[in-house]
Amino acid sequence: MGRKRLLWQLFPSYLLITLISLVAITLYATNELRQFYHDRTADDLRARALLIDEDVRRRLLSGRSETVDALCKEYGEKASTRITVILTDGKVVGDTDSSPETMENHGDRAEVEAALNGRAHPSIRFSDTLKQQMMYVAIPVEHDGATLGVLRMAIPLTMIDDALRTIHWHILAGGLVVALAAAGISLLISRKISRPLEQLKRGAERFARGDLDHKLPVGDSYEIGALAEALNQMAAELDDRMRAVLGQRNEREAILSSMVEGVLAVDLKGRLISLNQAGARLIGVEPQAVHGRTLQEAVRNEQLETLVDEVLSSQQPMEKEIALYENEQRYLQAYGTVLRDASPQPIGVLLVLHDVTRIKRLERVRQDFVANVSHELKTPVTSIKGFVETLLDGAMQDAADTQRFLKIVATQADRLGAIIDDLLDLSRIEQEAERAEIVLTPVPVKNVLETAIELCRPKASKKQIEIELTCDDRLQTAINPPLLEQAVVNLIDNAVKYSPAGQPIHVEADRERSEVVVRVRDHGCGIGAEHLPRIFERFYRVDKARSRKLGGTGLGLAIVKHIAQAHGGRATVQSTPEVGSTFAVHLPDESNPSPA
Repeated sequence: MGRKRLLWQLFPSYLLITLISLVAITLYATNELRQFYHDRTADDLRARALLIDEDVRRRLLSGRSETVDALCKEYGEKASTRITVILTDGKVVGDTDSSPETMENHGDRAEVEAALNGRAHPSIRFSDTLKQQMMYVAIPVEHDGATLGVLRMAIPLTMIDDALRTIHWHILAGGLVVALAAAGISLLISRKISRPLEQLKRGAERFARGDLDHKLPVGDSYEIGALAEALNQMAAELDDRMRAVLGQRNEREAILSSMVEGVLAVDLKGRLISLNQAGARLIGVEPQAVHGRTLQEAVRNEQLETLVDEVLSSQQPMEKEIALYENEQRYLQAYGTVLRDASPQPIGVLLVLHDVTRIKRLERVRQDFVANVSHELKTPVTSIKGFVETLLDGAMQDAADTQRFLKIVATQADRLGAIIDDLLDLSRIEQEAERAEIVLTPVPVKNVLETAIELCRPKASKKQIEIELTCDDRLQTAINPPLLEQAVVNLIDNAVKYSPAGQPIHVEADRERSEVVVRVRDHGCGIGAEHLPRIFERFYRVDKARSRKLGGTGLGLAIVKHIAQAHGGRATVQSTPEVGSTFAVHLPDESNPSPA
């Protein structure tokens, strides 16, 4: 059943109470008035009877009954009252309206019996003679203690009924006016009670929508006013608590979003209930897209699922290294612990993911570096030692072999020195960059490129290779000229080594957006795509045999990368096998050049 408004519960109740009260009062007043009129009429009839009692006694004592009937008719007509005289045996000897001879015995009438017994008891009944409702009052006619007969007075109740009917209509009219007034007053009272409650309801709805700054009006009613004050106080406290909770949530969200580590929480069924941006980035998902989904659906990593199961089963913190294979291989150090509520009952697992891919790569680079540098140093040392032992074993007796062996030893010593020099250069560049000891000054880039080209031109001329320069004379940026010259020399030297004879090399410098880019482009053998991500690593060689044959140390491109980083830039490469390669050094544009 639908709920009714308070107004339509109060108003009908008030109206019903008013109507019941009016009906009860009307019925009570009507009965009281009827009884009052009956009593007054009975008293009046009794008084009339006493007025003619003496005349009736004398005529009854005289024995002339016809004079009694005449008296009844005379006085009855004057008083508009029916007068009847009845003997003790019930015989009628006089009556105002009828002939006594035709009337039946009245000894059994209630009022007659009461009068004969000494009581004047009124009686109301329907008269068969007059055919209407009548009131009868009878008194005994006595003489010297003996009852001679009964004098009965009667009048029709039509006048009383008419008077009562008029009074009824007046009461109904007044009751209707009172009912209308009561209905209006009831409606006003109901509205006065329900209107503040409606305001409280609307205010509570605004509170439910989050509008806690709104204040409810406090009415003049003590109870409703107290309720409004309690709701206002509740809203103020709720607003304070919500602000505190919101602030804590924002702080938590800010902390989680600013964390480098990924944080994700799953419930006991493995569904994701929280995931920060770093965690979404690490596992390669969108936080909104995977919220509420299981960890298997979101990540599909067996190691991560196993860690969650182990933490839940052991109820102890656990740690595991996880490998992800999406677009690229990544390594995560995952820390798992049981997530508990205030009880504290376990409600899930909290995972903290730390990306150790860079550490893994650095470790691999370190391992490769140690292996490569050991190999690169061991090769010339082994060669030098072998030829020295050969000379000591007697080869020195042959002057031609001695001279050839010593040239090989000198070549290997030069190679060993070049490797050591490049390692020292790398170490120096890294240390100076860390200590911010590299001085950068705005100078024209073209001057540095021309110097680098001149240093490489003799070696290029031997292979009939032309080095072409394209650079605006006004192009300048903040650089360290010796370091940039060394980087360009290394790039040109590599281009000369791996370019066929007669193919030109292009050295270009230009401004692109917020960078100054220096490019060295050749038409050599090119580099396969699988080698490009590691081409700038130390001692990394695409073709080890050819590289050593051409006299490379394997550190040239690593030096170029570190020089670019020391300038706040980067080194890149684009290459296609059998087409050529383009190496570029990107430098920040910190100058204010003139328009070209």
